[in-house]
Amino acid sequence: MKINKLLLCVILVCFSAPLSLAKDKADVRDITGCLSKGDDANEFLLTGTDGSTWEVRSSKVALGDHVGHTVTATGVVSNATMHNMKEDAKDAAKDSGMTKSDNEHGHLKVTAVKMVSESCK
Repeated sequence: MKINKLLLCVILVCFSAPLSLAKDKADVRDITGCLSKGDDANEFLLTGTDGSTWEVRSSKVALGDHVGHTVTATGVVSNATMHNMKEDAKDAAKDSGMTKSDNEHGHLKVTAVKMVSESCK
């Protein structure tokens, strides 16, 4: 009986550890990169300077005014818990020597934007 309880505790710790790591990351992010037009009328693509890509939308900021500019966008990550778990899995794969790209791809609801440059590099 004690072995079953111990085994259950070990299993719970193993499954809860990744969840606690994912919660450490912020739901609000600042991402700097090049803003381009997306597939839909109100959707844009932000390609980060780190190679990450983000589908961005905003009901507060006129993103269309910044297409072709380098910007820093502040926003809320959609499905933040799942996104953070995906980031953790990519980091673990990279740490173990996997060569597949670790570039991010996520969805961001932009709350503020600051122009860094009138052009993209």
